[in-house]
Amino acid sequence: MWLFVAFLLVPLIEIGLFIQIGGLIGLWPTLGIVVLTAILGTFLVRSQGIMALNNLRGSFSRLEDPSEPLAHGAMILLAGALLLTPGFFTDAVGFALLMPPVRLALISYMRKHIKVQRFEMGPQPDPFDPNPRPRPRDTVIDGDFHDVTETKKPTHQGSGWTKH
Repeated sequence: MWLFVAFLLVPLIEIGLFIQIGGLIGLWPTLGIVVLTAILGTFLVRSQGIMALNNLRGSFSRLEDPSEPLAHGAMILLAGALLLTPGFFTDAVGFALLMPPVRLALISYMRKHIKVQRFEMGPQPDPFDPNPRPRPRDTVIDGDFHDVTETKKPTHQGSGWTKH
C-alpha cells in the first residue's frame, strides 16, 4: 500500500514544484536547474560510489561485516537514480542521500527495526540435499609424487629453420 502511495504522491509533488518554480523563474531556468542537478549528481554519485566500493573491499579484506558498506552503496545507488529523475523533490532526496550523516542516520534507524537472523560467510551445505558432498577443506589427501613425463625425441631431422 505504501508503494502505491509513493507512486501517486511523488509525481504530484514534482508537478506542483515544477509549476511553482517555473512560474517564479521561468521555463528555461527551471529546465537548466534540472539538467544541472543531473550533471552535478552524476559527478557526486560517481565519486561517492568509488569511496563506498573501496570501503566494501576493505571490509572484505579485513573479514568484517560488510552490511554497512553495502547499505551505503545501496543508498548511493538510489541517490543516483533519484538525481537522474527529473524533478526538484527527487533531487532534494537524492542530494540528501549523498550526505554521509544522513546515510548514517538511516542506517542506525534500519538497525533498530531490522533483525538479522543469521549471518555466515563462505559456502554452506544445502540442508535439503539428500547426498551432501564433502566440502573442499574436509577432503585433504596427503601424498608424494614423482615426475614420470618422458622426454620427447624428434622423429625426423630438422630443416635448419627451426630449433629442436
